[in-house]
Amino acid sequence: MEVGSDSDPIEAELDPELESVEGGKGPAHHPSAPFDELFDISTTVDPSYIISLIRKLLPSDASNLRNSYGIRDDDRDASVTNMDESDAYLSGDQVLSSSGTVNECQGIEIADGSDKLADREGEDEGACPRSEQRISSSEENVWEEYGCILWDLSASKSHAELMVQNLVLEVLSANLMVSQSVRVMEIVLGIIGNLACHEVPMKHIVDKSGLITIIVNQLFLDDAQCLCEVCRLLDAGLHSSECAIWAEALNSEHVLSRILWVSENTLNPQLIEKSVGLLSTIIESQQEVVHVLLPCLMKLGLSSALFNLFSFEMKILTNERSVERYSILDAILRAVEALSGIEEHSQEFCSNKKLFQLVFELVKLPDAFEVSSSCMSAVILIANILSDVPDLAFDMSQDLSFLQGLLDIFSFAGDDLEARDAVWSIIARILVHVEEKAMSRPRMFEYVSLLVSKTDLIEDDLLDHRMTELNKKEDGLTSACTKSNSRCISLRRIIAILNCWTVSKDEGTDVRDEYRAEDIDVNRLLSCCCKHSEWLGS
Repeated sequence: MEVGSDSDPIEAELDPELESVEGGKGPAHHPSAPFDELFDISTTVDPSYIISLIRKLLPSDASNLRNSYGIRDDDRDASVTNMDESDAYLSGDQVLSSSGTVNECQGIEIADGSDKLADREGEDEGACPRSEQRISSSEENVWEEYGCILWDLSASKSHAELMVQNLVLEVLSANLMVSQSVRVMEIVLGIIGNLACHEVPMKHIVDKSGLITIIVNQLFLDDAQCLCEVCRLLDAGLHSSECAIWAEALNSEHVLSRILWVSENTLNPQLIEKSVGLLSTIIESQQEVVHVLLPCLMKLGLSSALFNLFSFEMKILTNERSVERYSILDAILRAVEALSGIEEHSQEFCSNKKLFQLVFELVKLPDAFEVSSSCMSAVILIANILSDVPDLAFDMSQDLSFLQGLLDIFSFAGDDLEARDAVWSIIARILVHVEEKAMSRPRMFEYVSLLVSKTDLIEDDLLDHRMTELNKKEDGLTSACTKSNSRCISLRRIIAILNCWTVSKDEGTDVRDEYRAEDIDVNRLLSCCCKHSEWLGS
């Protein structure tokens, strides 16, 4: 359809003057049923009601606005590459514009530049720089009410499929092109985001000419909630079977730099999580997506952006425990963990001593169970780094609080086999550097006391691992040798430390006397380690 033509097929299809359903039994304000009066999709809501909601979202002035501004479809498609090139980029704690002027960066509150993000608190949500025309607040409230109902309904697969069969994408596209209300934009993007979660509607979104480009353009809005919905929608697209098409739409340095800029500069916690989540999805996507987007993101400073975000969240975490920010830390570490596992890019993290120190301190945090997911990502990241830089393990072996935090991860790792394997891998590398025979008795007491106090956690993990391996053997599967080797090496080192301590009891030192009451626990851990070490070595 050519925008601005005299006959609008959307309005023709959803003409409010259509006759009521056969026999006049349907409400006059509802659209008529299809000619066969049958719907192929069964829904829990009257289909005619859903169609009436779609009609109510059609902007009444869509054709007039398109004519008055002379907007054509090809203009919209080209708009990504024609955006204002004066976008600011991050330079330390400041924002540096392409003209060379420096502005203090206060989150996303930047006064100059139409493409800059701004905190919308206190502003009129109806005010939008993209159009001078305004709709009344009452009209917008009515539209919002119907839009929110449709947003909720679109979460259902059957409802979503009915919607796309009845031109909802055409109606939503029209709103994206002409609306000057950020709340309307948020609702439209939210509805499309829900539709994108279903296979059939996703195919309709991809097949709708120019719609993906219009969606990508919304990354340049200045409203945090709209940007959250854009990121969620793009995330769904990259998770779908149509991911290659979405990746190609994002394959622009201008667009990717905008995503990075948003993630680093917004003060909105939800938007940080959504934007970093989108970056994480790109890193973890299928190879066809990774090959298209990751090289450009790395060139634009993805590693540096993730490190800066992680460093900032760790400062907040160590100074105050803000529950709403835990999910942000999870998203950042998930992205860092995924990137560290890619051979071509792992060296950037391995050589970053500050990053290593941050994840090291994270594992040592008291009450780490509050950020359990982050700790599990942290140990996987540490294991990846140690595989490239094993010498770091020596300094780690001197810090018993880290070993304690490491063992405590067993208490909440649950079914995360990768995290549990990573813990054993790190323990093996640490204990290899422990020279029990050259160790002072007070120092050995600290080691033994710590290990014995974690007997239950160690035994539970070993029993669970044994059951998992037996089940795999029954199914004809085998595990990687390195995973079992890490446990075996760790257990042998624990056995050596405990045996050395046991032998020293005949020397009758005061330190030994203080610990004599715990001999039964030492023997229990020693027996457990010997039994499982023998099984793992068989």
